Amino acid sequence: MAVTGSGGVRRADADTSRLVAGAGATPETGTGRPPLSGCQAREVLHRVGDKWSVFVIDRLGQGGQRFSELRRGIDGITGRMLTVTLRGLERDGLVSRTIHPVIPPRVDYELTPMGRTLLQTIEQLIDWTDSHIADIHAAQAAYDARHAPDATEAPGQGDPEIAACEAAASAGNGDSACGAADLA
Repeated sequence: MAVTGSGGVRRADADTSRLVAGAGATPETGTGRPPLSGCQAREVLHRVGDKWSVFVIDRLGQGGQRFSELRRGIDGITGRMLTVTLRGLERDGLVSRTIHPVIPPRVDYELTPMGRTLLQTIEQLIDWTDSHIADIHAAQAAYDARHAPDATEAPGQGDPEIAACEAAASAGNGDSACGAADLA
């Protein structure tokens, strides 16, 4: 496996292995970590950072729970999404599933020792969100007020980037750096 740096220089496998092991800084990041775009941890970070995983890990941090308890305790999650989330967390070794041989079958979920190591980070994230939610809502309202279309203004007049894109498009400049997504 070779890595292309910011200057387009290709490095050999040995150099990549050394960087992954943290032996030196990469030109891309300036740290001992390789860029996350090529990292195998990306899939795990995606799952752990998923909003439902955060809630499941937080709930299971209070102790083992049955599926129905988890579903009732996490507002807005569907049974299907809870199943998918629990399976992914179980596959990653963060959650364990215990089936009790009773009728009807009883299944309990709990954090594994590795899953418990995430609990403090998840709790800090939730605490940070709780303590900043008013500031976030105020920032969103201010942003929305600044970017709300004015009824007297033509679309794009308030935003110079959109105006430049529209001007380039109306001039028939096919080489414009603006895409259709930029105009949305």
